[in-house]
Amino acid sequence: MFDETQPKTINRAVLVGLNSPALTREENADDATLEELSALLETAGGQCLGTVLQNRPAPEPRSFIGEGKVAEVRELAQDLGADIVIFDNPLSPSQQRVLTEELGVTVIDRAALILDIFAKRARTSEGRLQVELAQYKYLLPRLTGMWKHLERQEGAIGTRGPGETQLESDRRAIHKKIDKLEADLKEVRRVRATQRERREKNEVPVVAIVGYTNAGKSTLLNALTGSDIPANDRLFDTLDTTTRMLTVSDTCTALISDTVGFISKLPHQLVDAFKATLEELEYADLLLHVIDASDPAWREQAEVVDRLVVELGVSETPRLEVFNKCDKFVGDILPRGEGMVSISAKTGEGLDKLLEAISRRLEHTRRVTLRLPYDKGALLDQLYRDAKVESVEYGEAIEVTAVCTPKTIGQMNEFVADYL
Repeated sequence: MFDETQPKTINRAVLVGLNSPALTREENADDATLEELSALLETAGGQCLGTVLQNRPAPEPRSFIGEGKVAEVRELAQDLGADIVIFDNPLSPSQQRVLTEELGVTVIDRAALILDIFAKRARTSEGRLQVELAQYKYLLPRLTGMWKHLERQEGAIGTRGPGETQLESDRRAIHKKIDKLEADLKEVRRVRATQRERREKNEVPVVAIVGYTNAGKSTLLNALTGSDIPANDRLFDTLDTTTRMLTVSDTCTALISDTVGFISKLPHQLVDAFKATLEELEYADLLLHVIDASDPAWREQAEVVDRLVVELGVSETPRLEVFNKCDKFVGDILPRGEGMVSISAKTGEGLDKLLEAISRRLEHTRRVTLRLPYDKGALLDQLYRDAKVESVEYGEAIEVTAVCTPKTIGQMNEFVADYL
């Protein structure tokens, strides 16, 4: 029995999952998903006291796991001193309300936990907008449950009417807030579109890093660009998109972006809300799908990313599969083949091969030196429009170093002095 004299730790949780053939693959729970849920709880600052995995033919409509299992979870939570029960499966608003009442502690599902982590971790104003929008969309259908205590008063004079009025008022307020957040995010997309047009004019290729959470995406970005973006061994360490300049080769530079990690059972509200960030994938010239080769479940994790890439409409974008953490790989043979590279972002192993592979897919630009006669000075304006001008020096001629497309090089072929 839990010792009541000991100080109670906030967010001491019992984790519950239901495994059923009636549930979809994304809805189901098993030992592996419960282990991941425990890692998510740790990321949120909580502590897992115990887990319960229920097997039954189909969810029980009212309590999800059935009255007998509810009693078992209630007794376990009381014995361990848990103050929250977290379900690995998605719960309907009514199921969440029933379980909270019957278990006597707060009950949330995986989606709510992920939203909480995102709310704590988002740093940029855009990231906060996206998370807030997702939270309001998650909250809206659960408002009725929050006002359930008024129904117990059975419409007593002075309670029922005001209760319904307050509920409708809250709904209107949340709808109004959602509209405002969506308008703000629309403005974010407009600004991003302007920035993208500028990049496209300069013919700067874009590489986007995608992958399952904690696959090592931020560590890879740091290793490739010499940046010092925080990269810790925990889920959802990066929520806000970070973009850096990458020198792919002597003749190719690109912009490389780190994106939020994907995860199984990602709340659909987050997929929708993060479109403003993840739409950058739509304009990428190349996706680097980073896979944690040291994780026994890497195949399942890669499938989750593949499904979300399709959902985001970028399945046709060229892609490299980057098997990271190969220094920790415990299998016999690392995955290999066309479109695959094995690396260790931490030790630097294989990064040269990765850059070569990126270069082969992006090498539609060349860095050149052009010598323009002064009477051809107007060509400099064209270079600023159609190429990435790196330096301009005025001497006997105008000497320009620029990264150009084959089309631009062809137009100015007579003035090309050197290929760098």
